Amino acid sequence: MMDKLRKIYRDFFGLQEQTKTNLDPKQISLYNTQLKQTIDLTNQLKNSMAESDLDEAQLVNNLTDYQGGVEYVLRDSAAAQQTASEIQEWAERKGFTIIKKTISKTGKIGYFYFRLGQDPALESQKLQGYLAQKPELKHFRFNVRQQTPKPSQEKI
Repeated sequence: MMDKLRKIYRDFFGLQEQTKTNLDPKQISLYNTQLKQTIDLTNQLKNSMAESDLDEAQLVNNLTDYQGGVEYVLRDSAAAQQTASEIQEWAERKGFTIIKKTISKTGKIGYFYFRLGQDPALESQKLQGYLAQKPELKHFRFNVRQQTPKPSQEKI
């Protein structure tokens, strides 16, 4: 009875039973050694990368604080010019108008001031999305330099 069901099943799905293996023991041992080497290399890579290397840049303040200015802090000051030019190219491609661009003497801190467009909320979301995914940035915030911060609430 089981043989009939097995035959019907094989015929219906077009399956064939495997009768003998064509695996060479030398080939199997070669695959095993290559697999062990790959696992060892993966573990070495995992141990060499710190968690901070994988983090995305964090926005220090809120999206609603965007008034055109963006300050950012780099992980490595050696990439200051390259990072600033990448941000500038992206911003110009997306339609942002750069009014001011500065990099600190040490190269760790950069600043862009953009002309505010029709929808600052959408602009802040675009900037936050792009800057957060840049691995060179440690963190950034929306801040306009040479502008006194607005008091949150007036005392009555």
